[in-house]
Amino acid sequence: MPIHMITMPKWGLSMEQGQVNGWLKSVGDKVGKGDEVLDVETDKISSGVECAFNGTLRRQVAQEGETLPIGALLGVVADVETPDSDIDAAVEAFQRDFVPPTAADGESGPQPEKAQIGGRTVRYLKLGDGGTPVVLIHGFGGDLNNWLFNHADLAAHRAVWALDLPGHGESGKTIDTGSADELADSVIAFLDDRKIERAHLVGHSMGALIAMTVAARAPQRVASLALISGAGLGEEINREYIEGFAAGNSRNTLKPHLTKLFADGSLVTRQLVEDIVKYKRLEGVGDALQKISASAFEGGVQQRNYRDQLEKLAPRTLVIWGSEDQIIPARHAEGLPATTHVHIIAGKGHMVQMEAASEVNRLLNDFFGS
Repeated sequence: MPIHMITMPKWGLSMEQGQVNGWLKSVGDKVGKGDEVLDVETDKISSGVECAFNGTLRRQVAQEGETLPIGALLGVVADVETPDSDIDAAVEAFQRDFVPPTAADGESGPQPEKAQIGGRTVRYLKLGDGGTPVVLIHGFGGDLNNWLFNHADLAAHRAVWALDLPGHGESGKTIDTGSADELADSVIAFLDDRKIERAHLVGHSMGALIAMTVAARAPQRVASLALISGAGLGEEINREYIEGFAAGNSRNTLKPHLTKLFADGSLVTRQLVEDIVKYKRLEGVGDALQKISASAFEGGVQQRNYRDQLEKLAPRTLVIWGSEDQIIPARHAEGLPATTHVHIIAGKGHMVQMEAASEVNRLLNDFFGS
């Protein structure tokens, strides 16, 4: 068996380094593809680094507390029969030849762009080319960075666009009613502006509601729907979270709500909280979020339900949910039309596309097809 190197991954365009929080596997443990072997914290989020090989963990090169650049050696996987001397030589050769990427290297790839669409500034990011395009639609209070673990993987096979909805991220903050129809129309305007005739729509949380509204308003534009922890399939929603997020504007008022997004609240880093605080303090954000929450979640109840129409909205529909979702209950995935592809991912929360990125990416790529 060859000697395989586990290296520091690159999650999102802005990631330059990661800090090792701890090993989840010990030297001598058998590991397989998809197993999380150590935990790494970036300036966005903590996450497990998955092994891409089958074998035995033979070396833990990176130590807990170390901060290492993208591509740095973390550990080694090989057969138990592989001599220690061979592994030592391989580690020595890797470390000798490794050149950390520079800031210029990180900026050489595609970067988010902005356009004036329908009288608003819209920030978006396109990766990949060819095939039927995919459009990623984030949820309430999110932005295109909610897809940082998914975007590049999905774009290996096709063009994939992510955008900031009105009132979110770096898009314009002025909105009218904040209704699902208004936000859906902004997505349709984005499709028009980018000359995307037909796309697979992937929506997370409120983004799923928006994706279904686009399908209801312009069915000819939708090749399929992929709904992740989706709003719009039932009435219940965590009222405390919606109201707390909309009202909070400090670390202390926001962090307790942000931890509810994940089954493992420790994944919420200090930087993630600080980024949300900065966003919440931008002019116009508070008003925009209040309008959206009042329209979509008035009284702590979802105001629009596409459950009975789901089978007719798009040619194909995929539903993905984390079993431990604390924002929208996973039981909303039960009893859907038999033609709907439903996957419940055990032990994960509302941000399942981050907590179980590899599995979600596999499900999406299989669903889209070649």
